[in-house]
Amino acid sequence: MTYVDGFVVAVPTANRDVYREHAAKASVVFKEYGALSFVECWGDDVPDGEVTSFPMAVKCKPDETVVFSWITWPSRQVRDEGMKKVMADPRVQPDVNPMPFDGKRMIYGGFETIVEA
Repeated sequence: MTYVDGFVVAVPTANRDVYREHAAKASVVFKEYGALSFVECWGDDVPDGEVTSFPMAVKCKPDETVVFSWITWPSRQVRDEGMKKVMADPRVQPDVNPMPFDGKRMIYGGFETIVEA
């Protein structure tokens, strides 16, 4: 089964188009190094929670939107090898493709797929 990297970030709402361009450029690099798919989703029904929620988890401000993203890989091994290459690629370096959000509030992790229907 596939391996998935998941991400949640708070992006300034005014940066939607800039974020889309940033992600589109990065997607090319990830796919070049083995990713099967690269998905970015702009939140439009992401409620605040009382105990926990996506907005709370990324400390989303009133002028920000939650973005939920994932990258699928054929395996953990392909992901580990590909991610090293992605992080070293000059096309995704901050001076070339700056992150239009506060990366310190990003939540991310790698996940082994256990059900895929």
